[in-house]
Amino acid sequence: MSLFFKLRFISTIIFIFIAPCVLYAAETTLKKGDKIDLDLCREIALKLHPSITAYRYIIKTRESQLGQAKSAYYPKIDAYGEFMRNFRINNTQDPYFSAYTITHNSNHGKLSLNQNIYDFGRISSDVYIKRSNLESSKSDLDNIVIIVTTNLKYAYYGVLKAKRARDINIETVTQYEQHLNSAKTFFAAGRKPKYDVTKAELDLSNARLNLITAENNLKIAWVNLNNAMGIDSDAEYNIEDNLLYKRYGLSLEDALNTAYKERSDLKSIMSQKLAAEKTVELAKKEFMPRITGSAEYNALGSRYPLGQGWAMGIGLTMNIFDGLSTTNKIEEAISYKNKIEADIRTLKLQIMLEVQQAYLNIIKAQEAISNTEIQIKQAKENLELANFRYDAGLSEPLEVTDATVSYNNAQLANINALYDYKIAQVNLEKAMGKRQ
Repeated sequence: MSLFFKLRFISTIIFIFIAPCVLYAAETTLKKGDKIDLDLCREIALKLHPSITAYRYIIKTRESQLGQAKSAYYPKIDAYGEFMRNFRINNTQDPYFSAYTITHNSNHGKLSLNQNIYDFGRISSDVYIKRSNLESSKSDLDNIVIIVTTNLKYAYYGVLKAKRARDINIETVTQYEQHLNSAKTFFAAGRKPKYDVTKAELDLSNARLNLITAENNLKIAWVNLNNAMGIDSDAEYNIEDNLLYKRYGLSLEDALNTAYKERSDLKSIMSQKLAAEKTVELAKKEFMPRITGSAEYNALGSRYPLGQGWAMGIGLTMNIFDGLSTTNKIEEAISYKNKIEADIRTLKLQIMLEVQQAYLNIIKAQEAISNTEIQIKQAKENLELANFRYDAGLSEPLEVTDATVSYNNAQLANINALYDYKIAQVNLEKAMGKRQ
């Protein structure tokens, strides 16, 4: 073997065993400081989240069950072979027994075929039920995807909310540090009492304590986001901030119509209803006969060539009396179908409630955003005025503290309003059955 082929063989082996690991790591791993956005987080969650993976296996199971149901359309072919050595037993005086226990060989081979000819729709009904169950599982997967992406959005916007709140607390600490420096300067010049300095120090300590809480909230938010993506990590990334206000132009009526049409859990239960209806039909078919055909080839004897023979036949099986088992199966199937229909009505009421609540929360958040923007403007002007008055010796430190707190609260209220608006929008999209 030439050197070229040896190197190519070695590289092929390395690629087969190592490349999949490298590719997997490249597709799924995030490092601290990496730039991320909502689309990337969603892509990772769809690949890694175990809830989605579990439902994909459920669909595989349903597909296998459908294949098993379809297999009843095809003939069943069995083969049987046997070789036996018989030995004479001499511990009896029974002449008949001795005659039948002489030492000899016996051989038996059989090939049989059985085919359903007509069963009054039992197989087709079973296939229909299994196919409906498969469609239901696919809708369940869509629903799990919506749930996972919804939780992901909660976590994503939670990071943005915590990050902005942390930044505001940093700004507040800076403001109190500047105020403390002013108080110390005025005290050293004899223009302000010692009280102003201690009051500024207390305000600064409280602000730093609030900052510690905000930093911890941000760390928790990062853990939640990684968990929502299916990543076992507490890493922090360079996240795109899209916590912005954009008016959601959709009427309540359109939202409800979309929900009734697109909700995957409603589609799933509708598929279950079809399966339940067909299950009732299948149970009733147990009163009908089954017609089957069979063919068999046999080869047997104690010496070769073995004796050979064919057999063919047709059979009819019919339930005459089974202790009312079939009747009770029918009642069970009807009761389950009625239960599914009640579940559908309940789910439709739940959908209406979810859509209306989310829609009203959007309207509430829109009004809150407008109001907090005005509050921020007013609070900022008030803070600037309070600082100016304090520097001019026209006010007490409490006025600066109150103005700073008001400005800080107005900014936090605006962040909360933006977060509530995003969450209400996410909830409305979830209620409508949207996957994005």
